[in-house]
Amino acid sequence: MAALLSSLQIFAGLAFSNAHSPFQPTKPIIVKNITSDLPISSGGKIWAFLVAGSKGWVNYRHQADICHAYQILHSNGIPDENIIVMMSDDIALNQNNPTPGVIINYPGGPDVYKGVPKDFTGKDVTAKNFLNVLTGNKTAMRGIGSGRVIESGPDDLVFVNFVDHGGPGVLYFPNEDLLADGFLKAINSMSTESKYSKLILYIEACHAGSMFDNILPDTTNVFVLTASDPHETSCACYYDEERQIYLGDVFSIIWMNDTEHETMNESLHHQFEIVRSYTNTSHVEEYGDLSIGVTKLKDILGYKKGLMKIKHGLNLSFNRTIVKPQHPMDTSDNMDVPLDVLENKKRTTKDPEKIKALESEIEDLNKKRQLVNQLFNEIVPRVADNIYARKKEVRISKYGLTLDNFPCYKNLYNTFSNNCLSFVWNPYARVHLQKFVNMCSTSWLNEEKVVADIKSACRDVLGFMKPKNIM
Repeated sequence: MAALLSSLQIFAGLAFSNAHSPFQPTKPIIVKNITSDLPISSGGKIWAFLVAGSKGWVNYRHQADICHAYQILHSNGIPDENIIVMMSDDIALNQNNPTPGVIINYPGGPDVYKGVPKDFTGKDVTAKNFLNVLTGNKTAMRGIGSGRVIESGPDDLVFVNFVDHGGPGVLYFPNEDLLADGFLKAINSMSTESKYSKLILYIEACHAGSMFDNILPDTTNVFVLTASDPHETSCACYYDEERQIYLGDVFSIIWMNDTEHETMNESLHHQFEIVRSYTNTSHVEEYGDLSIGVTKLKDILGYKKGLMKIKHGLNLSFNRTIVKPQHPMDTSDNMDVPLDVLENKKRTTKDPEKIKALESEIEDLNKKRQLVNQLFNEIVPRVADNIYARKKEVRISKYGLTLDNFPCYKNLYNTFSNNCLSFVWNPYARVHLQKFVNMCSTSWLNEEKVVADIKSACRDVLGFMKPKNIM
């Protein structure tokens, strides 16, 4: 189940009250004299694009992370006119929410939802809209949500915080996927059109590093911090008994806590070193132009260290005294969150009928996952001509995506999505995506034959039965 995130418990600068919260009650203070200019070292402005790419109560943590990030930027003096938020907005008023209209990011924490702009919500949370907003395509966004886009210029700094699910070379939205080549094309377009002086990306997703490792050049003034390396998942944390869901993600919780405790003169690279040191559930990585690492946080996340006025008289002023929390910080592999949530519900439920229903849900979920495993157990031998060495290479290798093998990977990815199970709607199937990367990295692959093998295996195993959602 979940490992204890022991290092996060003693993260330097964290301060916990008896309610297990780093927020300390105090008299609210309102940030004054916030202007839209926010001059940075390049003479331009700071623009921020905050995106939670998922939907549904089980993914509560993603929108909680993004709402928390908004509160940090807002309290640091970045005006709403320079911040664009994209999230499904189906959590705050969800029927499962015991505190309607309130979202928290850790146990006992404050409401991070209040005041958050709702630029793009619901059906407007798409990969296409994400790219159009990022690249400043105002025409394409006319009539969609707020219609706002990043209107940055050559002197401006653009900060993007994306939180959601991912896989090798792909990030996910509720009904779409964003492959690395499409993201790279957008970044290159922004660079060519001088849309920024620096572009900073914080990506919270499984396999986030695979979007950039050996793909993103180091010559486009882009700096990326990822929650995970190309070959691993990231982790959720803070299971909440009342809401019966995870409230945050480890990487996001740590970088935001560091931001709230450090002076804004801390450098980007220094934050990377701290976050990497305390994230022991995955390997935090940096990509792109690493010379940008000397940039101060005040030039990325704002410099007015004012206090955020929030509900119940709490604010972002921290006591640096470290107090051990009364409860451990449970963590869960993001791929296992749906199963872990069901197991946690079963553990705390006393009603025999509800326990029986939960056991049925768990059994059904495991059967669906077994079906996906069976499917790939059919695909691999066919692709490898049942040759042991080839099967082993496909199953256990950790080859990386590159600009050379990406077209092949994309072809296999789309073949499976179109003929077997959509990776968008079947998250568990993504645990097998590394096999496609491995196939496209071998010396013996016949791509045309592999496409045929995938199609035939899907017909043989699934027939007309194609489950829509395998968590």
